[in-house]
Amino acid sequence: MASSTIKIGTRGSLLALAQAHETKRRLMDAHGLSEEDFEIVVIKTTGDMIQDRPLSEAGGKGLFTKEIEEALLDGSIDLAVHSSKDMPTVLPDGLELSTYLPREDVRDAFISRKYQTLAEMPEGAVVGTSSLRRQAMVKKVRPDLQVVMYRGNVQTRLEKLDRGVADATLLACAGLHRLGQSEIITSAIETDDFLPAVGQGAIGIETRIGDARILGLLAAIHDVDTERALACERAFLGALDGSCRTPIAGLARISGDALSFEGLVLLPDGSEYYDIAEDGSVDEAEAVGLRAAEKLRALAGTAFFEAVLAASH
Repeated sequence: MASSTIKIGTRGSLLALAQAHETKRRLMDAHGLSEEDFEIVVIKTTGDMIQDRPLSEAGGKGLFTKEIEEALLDGSIDLAVHSSKDMPTVLPDGLELSTYLPREDVRDAFISRKYQTLAEMPEGAVVGTSSLRRQAMVKKVRPDLQVVMYRGNVQTRLEKLDRGVADATLLACAGLHRLGQSEIITSAIETDDFLPAVGQGAIGIETRIGDARILGLLAAIHDVDTERALACERAFLGALDGSCRTPIAGLARISGDALSFEGLVLLPDGSEYYDIAEDGSVDEAEAVGLRAAEKLRALAGTAFFEAVLAASH
């Protein structure tokens, strides 16, 4: 029956489609389903249409989710597949991030036709990125470099490198691995040098709260460690600033029953920053993130966050 078709909502980029198809494959394998049991529904979001300015100026993370969430709420789709780092910390009433796939490589990828690493770039060289976090982190480690606004899909960004718009750019390793384009990575930047975005490398699946049929299917492909790590990271982000206007990085790691978290907040120009480390058990993942945020807020002080706010307007 057509009504039993599982409709997966996604953005239309190559990466978004790769993530939707990965979700479909995992569900097929887990339940012995066929291609005919699924429909991939491509939804164009406001964020996809804005290419001329940073998303932080246009309204932040929700720009990549609004239309997809509307389709979820009105029943046009059964589940939505997202890059977790694109997800706002507050979701619409009736929706939840119920499922996470096993997390991929969390690192940022350095990509250049001229240089092997960020450290190797000469003074005044240009890095292209649309991410406030990456911009601030580049300026933190290399204040002598120039950073320019740089949006578009992977191919567009590579073409800009070829045209000399920038000498290097930064992308998520996870996305390139999922696209089968790992060879594009000039070098991966270790997290000790470059803390990733909250949720980086994790595919999150959004569903209607209480949708027993879909939740029952998704339970078989859910990764609990990723869920716990993301609960910690998203609590940290939400307590500090869930928008795109503050450069924030955070990474939770799980080893057995132990959880360790590192967080960082920066001024957009990288000239001032504060970091924090917090440990706890996996059962208190969210509490660890909240504690880290509280300590970091006290450490940085009110004046720092006022300066961040002023810089973002």
